[in-house]
Amino acid sequence: MHQNVYIPDEFIQLIAQQLPSHLDLNELLDACKRPLKRSIRVNTLKISVEQFKQQANKMGWTLTPVPWCEEGFWLDNVDESTTALGNTSQHLAGLFYIQEASSMMPVTALFDNLELDEQSRVLDMAAAPGSKTTQIAANMANNGMVIANEFSASRVKILFGNLMRCGIGNMAMTHFDGRVFGPWLPETFDAILLDAPCSGEGSLRKDADAMKNWSLNSVNDIANTQQELIESAFHALKPGGRLVYSTCTLNLQENQQVAQHLLETFAGHIEIEPLDDLFTDAHRAITEQGFIHVYPQIYDCEGFFIARFKKTGSVEAPKVKKRLGTFPFQPLTNKERDNVTHSLLDALGMQIPTSFSLWQRDNEVWLFPTLIEPLLSKMRFQRIGIKLAESHKKGYRWQHQGIVAMSEHNERNAIDLTIDEARQWYMGRDIRPSMPSAKGEVLVRYDNITIGIGKWVGNRIKNGLPREMVRDNNLF
Repeated sequence: MHQNVYIPDEFIQLIAQQLPSHLDLNELLDACKRPLKRSIRVNTLKISVEQFKQQANKMGWTLTPVPWCEEGFWLDNVDESTTALGNTSQHLAGLFYIQEASSMMPVTALFDNLELDEQSRVLDMAAAPGSKTTQIAANMANNGMVIANEFSASRVKILFGNLMRCGIGNMAMTHFDGRVFGPWLPETFDAILLDAPCSGEGSLRKDADAMKNWSLNSVNDIANTQQELIESAFHALKPGGRLVYSTCTLNLQENQQVAQHLLETFAGHIEIEPLDDLFTDAHRAITEQGFIHVYPQIYDCEGFFIARFKKTGSVEAPKVKKRLGTFPFQPLTNKERDNVTHSLLDALGMQIPTSFSLWQRDNEVWLFPTLIEPLLSKMRFQRIGIKLAESHKKGYRWQHQGIVAMSEHNERNAIDLTIDEARQWYMGRDIRPSMPSAKGEVLVRYDNITIGIGKWVGNRIKNGLPREMVRDNNLF
């Protein structure tokens, strides 16, 4: 029990007034003091759910399905004191994401009966640390493009690291206040998730101090920002497109009242898409309007709110001035593109997907989603796609990011590591496999998953793992 959870009296008074009549306030407060069950989501970009179940069974893990996410599971018998999930080989290889169960619900709502194609663009408007962005990308199967925006500078690096670990290639990252998207990219996206910054009342079970700075004034200030963000999201959405608004908080000001603000502001051009049938037992958290309002005691998880809308008509976005600066990349010429393509195929037996184009900055070669090209004159991007190679006089030096993202885990120029060698690899050390040495670069696999790229130097393989992915502690 987290008996030291801080719950302000003013919040208790507020929630007592707002809590639905069929729910009990004491049950809510008791639930906030109970530790969360640990949960994970399988990354289907790298492994199927069935394959992951087989791995979990070998490790002795008991998986209980999360009702609202086919890839989500509670871990019933994994002791945190003996198993640090973040240091398992499966996590380091991006096979799963440690994600609270209720936070999987917004993306499920976004993709429920949603028709997208290879030309579709999806925006995650407040993306860090990346749980929902990676879930979006998995639902898109690396087709189309997802733009992940994060306003907090300190969280951008974390977001990028998670996208790379999970093999997200069809992405671009931006670092802006989300309020710019409506004016800068009006009617651009087929679907938008706004998992809005909020007061975090629903996350007490994860963070006992989540409400240390809570006040009713701050709730109202946050709600005003949320209203501006959701207006921006509406303008950035194509007519006929879908918008999901979510928070991990409980009060009506940041939830139902923000949704109502959107409906009133754009009356006649927007409608609610009810979530009654999103999953079995959704009715237990459904509101009169068709939103989902999860209180912690209902499904024994974090508190969450989810509302879903369809844009039914066009509304002119506000006009603003913007400065893009100089774009430092240039597309490769046909000859340069052919050189890269043939070199990659010869060296590693890998082919570049047709949904990507090749761009260059100095000696760096990057893979850009082709869908980004019409937006380059409209928005400044923090990162686009994935770094594939660095060129030098004798050819190309292939990079971890691009190679791991593109690998189908069955390439012939690869070496399979033992568990001890894999530990050494993730700690940034070179390995000396018990096999005849070779020349050039080689893919490195563990447990049938490509985890990196190295280079033969004599009888050892030089480690090519990026420094930000190196772990200095004991692993799996």
